Amino acid sequence: MKTKNIVYFGNKAVIACDEKCEKAWGINSRKTIQLDENNEDDYAYLSDDELDIAPVDPGTYEGGYAKPENDEEKLNKWCCRECERCCMGGPDELIIFPDFSKRIYNIQKS
Repeated sequence: MKTKNIVYFGNKAVIACDEKCEKAWGINSRKTIQLDENNEDDYAYLSDDELDIAPVDPGTYEGGYAKPENDEEKLNKWCCRECERCCMGGPDELIIFPDFSKRIYNIQKS
């Protein structure tokens, strides 16, 4: 796990990465499966095992930054704003990563 202290909208924060960039598509590019054809918001992000290796450049950029290609570039603006594997919390908060070993559902059913 890699972490970085940042200032986000004027507040101190920490971003953390599971460093599995080969599986990082970006939140807007990660493949999904539609669950309800009548509700466009009812979908699930596919698990890591259901996906191939993510592209080195998924074609999304944040503030002029692209997906990192090496360790020195990690935890840039793309990671913070676009990477589905990067998490943010307060300086003293426990950061819990999403579990992409299984599908992640956009709508939680009760």
